[in-house]
Amino acid sequence: MPPKHQLLPQLLHRHHRALATPPKHQLLPQPLHRHHRALASMAPLEQRAVAGSFIFKYPDDNPDARPQVALFRRSAAVRTYQHKYAPIAGSVEAHDASPLATAWRELREETALTASSLRLLRQGKPYSFGDASARLALDWEHDGYAWFDPAAVTDDAAFGGVPRLLESLRRVWPEIDMGAAAARVLERGLGALRADHESGARQLAAAALAVFVDVLPRLDAASRDKWWRNVRFVAWHLWKNGRESMGAPILSVVLASLDIIAARLPPGTDALPAGFVDDAVSAIKEFAQQRQAASVRIADAFTAFLRHNIPDPSKPLTVLTLSASSTITNALTHALAERIPLHIHVLESRPLFEGAKTARALAAYARQQGLPAAVSVHTDASAGLAARGADVLLLGADLIDREGNVSNKTGSLPAVLAARHVSPAVKVVALADTEKILPFDPPGHEENDPAEVSGSWGGVQQEGDVAVENVYFEWVSAGLIDHYVTEDGVTTAEGVAAGAEDVQRRADRFFSDL
Repeated sequence: MPPKHQLLPQLLHRHHRALATPPKHQLLPQPLHRHHRALASMAPLEQRAVAGSFIFKYPDDNPDARPQVALFRRSAAVRTYQHKYAPIAGSVEAHDASPLATAWRELREETALTASSLRLLRQGKPYSFGDASARLALDWEHDGYAWFDPAAVTDDAAFGGVPRLLESLRRVWPEIDMGAAAARVLERGLGALRADHESGARQLAAAALAVFVDVLPRLDAASRDKWWRNVRFVAWHLWKNGRESMGAPILSVVLASLDIIAARLPPGTDALPAGFVDDAVSAIKEFAQQRQAASVRIADAFTAFLRHNIPDPSKPLTVLTLSASSTITNALTHALAERIPLHIHVLESRPLFEGAKTARALAAYARQQGLPAAVSVHTDASAGLAARGADVLLLGADLIDREGNVSNKTGSLPAVLAARHVSPAVKVVALADTEKILPFDPPGHEENDPAEVSGSWGGVQQEGDVAVENVYFEWVSAGLIDHYVTEDGVTTAEGVAAGAEDVQRRADRFFSDL
């Protein structure tokens, strides 16, 4: 393996997770990738969850160059697939927090590579296969590795790979099936989604929808079935490999797009009719325009909620919020426009201080419109002071799980707990459109660049032996939420659960057979 300073490989991980609903207490992804293997010739197949990782590099660190993938030749010490090329792979153990944790553990054990020299680029759709000839491997050592052009990898015996090597690779390298042009646009779009740390979840969903529309005309439409499969894979990758921690609205918009296409898809034909793709793209663009109306409906619902809950109409209503959310900004400006007097307190929201930007936007709107409003910014650490006298604590939601638990910017939970302590009558409100509801296993913590944290220390240098954590999102349990306000009005955790069932049914329809 080249020295760290000469190579920044990209880890592409086949992350195996369930679309099935986990137990209510379960928060971590459940591996459902199964390798069915026999321990003896007449024994029944054993099911085993496996996480495999592909390491890619770009020649001369040029992201525009054609990358190479590393495959590792299994040694004679292992009991299965000796001397065959394979990715780094291993069984998901009971002590592994997630399949991703399995992947990092196997990489560390088998290559000595860690997150300091690799970065996670994307995950692949899980799949199952059976191999009656396989036996449990007690050792995963390799006797060498080589770099390959991904296009050169095959499942032919002459290539010398483990079973289903190409099937595994194609799930993290879309170019194999989609073609270079479509894959290039998809990868560029995924990169933009991953790099956007300022937009809210709704804005990211709009960006993902634009990528989806951009990719569709670039897919080969000669075969209806192949085109439709690739379209669904594009949708899956946008959901899972853009910003999964904010992926609920992305899932919602791609499911709506797939509904639009499926309703138009001609049955029993090998080729798509002339103009079919253009018509589908036009219909999806129309949906994107109509989607904007949900923001207006949410703002109307929030204003109605405030009018119903104002304790004293002669006094301004005190609202505490944090971070940046286009949904919250729209709702508050709409309430101001409806002549509801507000005192708005915004936590600055480290490390990027997007809360300060929200406060600036609200104050500018009130000033330009000549509306009565008082807007102030507070440090995150002063949430207890900012919450004194609060009537409403307003949370956005990047994700709402099937139980009504809300994932939002880190700092949300301390703000809620502080507000309930210093202002017991406060109403904790989650303001979000229904596309934020996600019925599947929530993603793990999103770790981000520590420099975003240390960069505001005014020249104070970070000690090498001190870890700097930069986790963007945290959970606020449903028991701490008083109301959910959506485009359909005020709802409850039970209403959220009903919405989650619908999302799961639609996702299973489009993704379960991939």
